[in-house]
Amino acid sequence: MNKQKIALITDSCADIMPTLLRRYDIYVVPLKLIFSDGEYADGVDITPSEVYRRLPAEIPKTTLPSGEAVEQVFARIRQAGYEKVIAIHLSSGLSGTCNLVRVMAEQTDDLEVAVFDSLSGSLGIGAAVLQAARWIEEGWSWEELLRAIPLLIRDTHVFFCVDTLEYLQKGGRIGKISAVAGTLLQIKPIISFAADGQLVNVAKMRGRKAAIQRMVQMTAELVPRGARFNLAVAHGDSLAELIEIREMAQKSLPEFINFMEGEIDCTLGAYVGPHLLGVGVQMLDDAVAAAGR
Repeated sequence: MNKQKIALITDSCADIMPTLLRRYDIYVVPLKLIFSDGEYADGVDITPSEVYRRLPAEIPKTTLPSGEAVEQVFARIRQAGYEKVIAIHLSSGLSGTCNLVRVMAEQTDDLEVAVFDSLSGSLGIGAAVLQAARWIEEGWSWEELLRAIPLLIRDTHVFFCVDTLEYLQKGGRIGKISAVAGTLLQIKPIISFAADGQLVNVAKMRGRKAAIQRMVQMTAELVPRGARFNLAVAHGDSLAELIEIREMAQKSLPEFINFMEGEIDCTLGAYVGPHLLGVGVQMLDDAVAAAGR
């Protein structure tokens, strides 16, 4: 436990590797998936590969964590001796998880809890949580964190390439994405998050390789010369292509400070379907300045 006694909570959509969850003692509240044969906790009793295997036959419903699950995490945090909590969760444009945790936090008297809407998903959440964890490890105060994290979230940008919009449409998570015609022409949409946390398509490319290249290019265009930044990539059932986009991103932006790599969780995998690739960048300068560091 850190000297400041500040814990970190996120949810299963943050897509942080288990080794890093353990290293920084990050607490995770799992979302739930409901198939015809029962209910599963994301990442606990079902894996992304199992979700992809079942998707052609059945698209599961996804639900919030239970209030009991959130309270159990708060109880574990109390028992570990923490006094304050930073919670960063899946975009409110996709899920009510963040609001649930906020409501539960307001009912918690013996922990001081600050809840943040990531307005993002997957590596967008994970990158924010991991940077907060690094700052806590470096000894940042509670007040510094509260000033910095909103700007960290604002300055975290992610792009995803999906094979098809079929699953987003069927699952009702299409957000602000306009229809993309042209399956026979291999038109691939690139999606991101709007300011309100809903999904929006930002480009359409012919062919997957062109889409991957465009995502990396769009990411690189966000980084001013000399800026401090973190870089991140993620995949869903596309490990070979993850290696490709990792190499492209690191070559285009070699001066990153920290690098995150993740696998899309069960919930987001059910939203978007298999063969997702993502790349993101997180600018640090404004957040550090806001903290007075």
